[in-house]
Amino acid sequence: MAKFGKKYQDAAKLIESGKLYASQEAMELVKKTATAKFDETIELHVRLGVDPKYADQQVRGALVLPHGTGKTQRVLVFAKGEKVAEAEAAGADFVGSDEIVQKIQGGWLDFRCRCRYARHDGHGRPPR
Repeated sequence: MAKFGKKYQDAAKLIESGKLYASQEAMELVKKTATAKFDETIELHVRLGVDPKYADQQVRGALVLPHGTGKTQRVLVFAKGEKVAEAEAAGADFVGSDEIVQKIQGGWLDFRCRCRYARHDGHGRPPR
């Protein structure tokens, strides 16, 4: 028989085998039994009672996490003239033109979101 560590055995004592837990109670148990020093993964298996062979019974969807992924998105916009004020009003973090291109070509990549170019004329190669 396999031997388990002390932390695993202590966590296993908190869980009743074969019992169905309510979602709130299950989440509390997950937090109590977590022993790793990183964010652990939880698997959820749901029996939906559908047959995926049929097109009208396929399950597809997307999930938006309530608190996001924790990463902040910084938006960069290449703009000139009146478009600068428009981009700043829309919430862009970095707005500019040639000076931004030079910063990016110099290795600056302190933004996460790609943007739609408000202008892109006169540049031999677009920034990375």
